[in-house]
Amino acid sequence: MVHADASNFAANITKEEAYQQVLDQAEGLFYEQRNWVCNLSNCAALLWHAFKSLPGPSNQVNWAGFYTLNHPSSTELILGPFQGKVACQTIAFGRGVCGAAASTKTTQLVPDVDAFPGHIACDGDSKSEIVVPIVVDDKVVAIIDVDCAELNGFDEVDQVWLEKLAGLVGRSCDWP
Repeated sequence: MVHADASNFAANITKEEAYQQVLDQAEGLFYEQRNWVCNLSNCAALLWHAFKSLPGPSNQVNWAGFYTLNHPSSTELILGPFQGKVACQTIAFGRGVCGAAASTKTTQLVPDVDAFPGHIACDGDSKSEIVVPIVVDDKVVAIIDVDCAELNGFDEVDQVWLEKLAGLVGRSCDWP
């Protein structure tokens, strides 16, 4: 069984090393556990602690978590497990950064949320955002959403590793 120390990250690690630890620890936590609420909750905590262990801008992440499909035939996301301030409860496909990722099934890497058409400002402190869809059998079942209080808070490294995490989460949970 993975211990709470799984969310301890060493000082001075690279972003890639932090993401590798997130993936390794998530895989351990998911072993013989397929409940999506449990797995997304632990994953949100791992991401939060990973970002907070890194230098800026990563340590300026102010929200990290998930939205899931509201119900199996829905085109609406509902708030899932997360770390950060309270958040928007539902988001329609196609609306804002999260809705764009859900409707297009593609990662949205947004260096300046104010420049994103239709951005939903759940937290006015957020300046940049990355949203990665979790797709199972060609259907979006959830999204990973991470906000940063600095412009250009995310890059292609974040995209590559969060897409790997989305794949792991997608195949490790029993989705409703």
